[in-house]
Amino acid sequence: MKKVLQALTVGLVFILFCGFAYPLLVLGIGQLAFPHQANGSMITMNGEVVGSELIGQSFTDNRFFHGRVSVVNYNTFLPGTSSKDMSVGSGSANYSVSNPDLTKRIKADVAAFLKANPTVKEKDLPADLFTSSFSGLDPDISPASAEVQVDRIVKATGISEPTIEKIIKDNTAGRDLGIFGESRVNVLKANLAIYQLLKK
Repeated sequence: MKKVLQALTVGLVFILFCGFAYPLLVLGIGQLAFPHQANGSMITMNGEVVGSELIGQSFTDNRFFHGRVSVVNYNTFLPGTSSKDMSVGSGSANYSVSNPDLTKRIKADVAAFLKANPTVKEKDLPADLFTSSFSGLDPDISPASAEVQVDRIVKATGISEPTIEKIIKDNTAGRDLGIFGESRVNVLKANLAIYQLLKK
């Protein structure tokens, strides 16, 4: 009976520590030291949450940068959606490289992109624009993927090319710690900068 009580006591201590004390400690440290990141890296505009830096949104309007392929096609600006509901499930089509459906989808996406961006040649298209990340929610595109969209955005918005180039530069993050990953452009942030200019 003594050993049973000891086992129950140890179990209870670990439940209290691992299930309550430690998570609350980590939550408290996160809220104090990194409140923006701990709360989902939300982006607000005019006091309204419009998205997260960490979740890609689907943009199809020619006035804005288009992000990576997603089966979720999440966007807080679509009619009938609310920015108050920020929950979104991740997902990917999970096509293998040998799957003919993947080839068909990429060919269709490339054709649609070239039609919307007539000044771009197929050989200059970056691969990340037509492939999805594992989660299907990648918020970033490569600088090259942003650059091939500049002419279309300039034509659709009337905003000057140097201004669009500056928006790309302002919203480009370098490698993490200078060595991990690649340079990337946050699509939502860049598009919000365009949106602000269109409102003027």
